[in-house]
Amino acid sequence: MESLNRMAIELVDEALDFAEELDIGAHELENEATVLDFGVDFDGGIESGLLLAEIQTAGLATVQTRMDEVGGAPIPHVELATDHPALALLCSQKAGWEVTTESFEGLGSGPARALVGEEEEFSRVGYHDAFDLTVLALESDQLPDESVAEQVADMADVEPSGVFLPVFPSASIAGSVTMAARAAELAAFRLSELGYDPLDIVSVSASAPVAPIAEDEQAAMARTNDALAYGGQVHLTVREEFDRFGDIASTATDEYDKPFAQIFEEVDWDFYEVEDGVFAPAQVTVDVLGGSTTVYGETNEELLAESFGL
Repeated sequence: MESLNRMAIELVDEALDFAEELDIGAHELENEATVLDFGVDFDGGIESGLLLAEIQTAGLATVQTRMDEVGGAPIPHVELATDHPALALLCSQKAGWEVTTESFEGLGSGPARALVGEEEEFSRVGYHDAFDLTVLALESDQLPDESVAEQVADMADVEPSGVFLPVFPSASIAGSVTMAARAAELAAFRLSELGYDPLDIVSVSASAPVAPIAEDEQAAMARTNDALAYGGQVHLTVREEFDRFGDIASTATDEYDKPFAQIFEEVDWDFYEVEDGVFAPAQVTVDVLGGSTTVYGETNEELLAESFGL
């Protein structure tokens, strides 16, 4: 498999070439790292959000929109499909890098994680990338400075000039789109955490509604997680049977049927105090090659409509 970062850089080049059309910004820091603004000072849009999701999956997923309904209201949904779930979802798209400096906090996703390779996913998959350019998408409502680029460059073992940092707030169009694109990743991650070999996940297709843009970051994080936990639907094709497929969907947790605003408030917005299982899609079909096909969980359109203010 070609380098995840090389494939992602090709998509970053596309974003830079069409920045005006995508309504995104780009600027170079003093250490020559490049910041791409997908929603802080620029509006962005559906297309920029789709491209950002492709960058986060290193070009190994097909990402598109379709129209559907929530509570009788037409709402765009994001569909993502990949035949390389271990690499695209776990080794690239997963938001597994907390970036913190004196001036910045953000959650990082994308193939830069594969140059570091310290998370358990990389030992499970057996993948470690090597490339001289890298991409880390940052979920934050502020733009990163040189200290962030230096931290990423140091950990990924590249020059700061080889660091590319797409940034998107939760409360932005790109934020809502890229979160909706995470239903497949949540299912693959949950299954891996339950003890299933991620290399036995053959193919994943998923969809989730694009949450309306909230008034602030906390409200947006709650609303976009509602979109996944109560509206996300996933189809998994896998090689082997497993006795815990029923635990993939968010319905398997005690917190199901609570809006995320309430879940987060109960732990004072300390996300690491939230039960891991709630970060999961609402409904999952598991298709075992040559074996059973079973559906687990269910969507909750009433809760979604309330969360979306419909």
